[in-house]
Amino acid sequence: MAGKGVRRPVVTDGYESDWSANTLELSILMPCLNEAETISTCVRKAMSFLNINGVDGEVLVADNGSSDGSQKLAEVAGARVIEVRERGYGSALLGGIRAAYGRFIIMGDADDSYDMAALMPFLDRLRGGADLVMGNRFQGGIAPSAMPRLHRYVGNPALSFVGRKFFHCSVGDFHCGLRGFKRDSVLRLGLQATGMEFASEIIVKATLYGQRIEEVPTRLFPDGRSRPPHLRSWRDGWRHLRFLLIYSPRWLFFYPGLAMIAIGTAIDLLVLPGPIAIGNVVLGVDTLAGAAAMVIIGVQAVLFAIFTHVYAANEGFLPSSKTVGRLLRVWTLERGLAGGAALGLAGLAGTILGFFQWSAGPASHGHYDNVWRLVLPSVAAMVISFQLLLGTFFLSILSIRRSGHEPGSTRIARQGPAGGHVVPAQAAPTAAGTAIPPTEPAART
Repeated sequence: MAGKGVRRPVVTDGYESDWSANTLELSILMPCLNEAETISTCVRKAMSFLNINGVDGEVLVADNGSSDGSQKLAEVAGARVIEVRERGYGSALLGGIRAAYGRFIIMGDADDSYDMAALMPFLDRLRGGADLVMGNRFQGGIAPSAMPRLHRYVGNPALSFVGRKFFHCSVGDFHCGLRGFKRDSVLRLGLQATGMEFASEIIVKATLYGQRIEEVPTRLFPDGRSRPPHLRSWRDGWRHLRFLLIYSPRWLFFYPGLAMIAIGTAIDLLVLPGPIAIGNVVLGVDTLAGAAAMVIIGVQAVLFAIFTHVYAANEGFLPSSKTVGRLLRVWTLERGLAGGAALGLAGLAGTILGFFQWSAGPASHGHYDNVWRLVLPSVAAMVISFQLLLGTFFLSILSIRRSGHEPGSTRIARQGPAGGHVVPAQAAPTAAGTAIPPTEPAART
């Protein structure tokens, strides 16, 4: 540790307490897994930053099971080392965040690809009130060979675009490994990702809960290791995309569902009066059947979007949506049951009418086509009615609030003094109940 002086948290029965009276200003956090080639250089640069700028802080290395002596090298260079047993990039960072003594945390990779002595722009923004300060490598510059072409021109721009589009945030580089944040602000987000998608989770949840996010240009250098990086392009890229989809029910369910309902309904209205010829293609009752299926699937997708919003808001994964809240105030159990029943009766009436029309008419191809034009929409209406009836009951169940539910708080187990010794940190939470719940989230639609 370095700076104006080191103050240690009070330790009682192996657990830290009284954080507010015993914190440093800054913790420089580095996740570590077999970084013996570069960890000493990174720690020395970070220590230099603290000393030169007179920052009251520490350098904290969250080791994730190194077998090459990285822990000892980090300690010798001046870092405090904690052991995080649960494997994964996110797990290491979560353990480090919980173990940090600083009010502010700046995290950076331990591969010497970022200049850990040039952190003042991040600290200045944090001192100015930002909750999360992101580095932007595309603004600061990427040195030759510092980033694979696939990542530089396809992966990072594409995933960052998806993140901005889905969550209405202005972050230009979702996957920059150098970023700073307020410790209390990030703990309120209830972070849970254990892998590389942790990088996206911080941005997404900070955006959803209305935290103040800023960016600073950051330069990326070739890392100093001789071995390949831990990152796996396709596997970790998919994990990031999967996370973005799961945390955006609108784009995963709602918008695709609305599109299917609109397209299916439009086709139904065009084909119901009779066959339509488009060049050599004739749209008939078979097209009508496909359109009806699209509408059914679309309704199911929209219902899933609503289910997901309600469940995620109740469990603290996502903030409450004003739009969904207004919908649920209108779509009560009684109204949902009445609407579903009315649609079901209409579909049943159409099906019965189609049966009598079939039995009373001549046995001809054109006659059967006319019957199907009545029966197919009627059957679709009955299917949708059951979706609405069952969905309304399910929403009522999801809306039940558990009384007296208090998510467990997280604490860090200690083994003796922290300076220069390996201290086990609590692993990342694996269920919503173990995460620190967000407070007063900003509602989003």
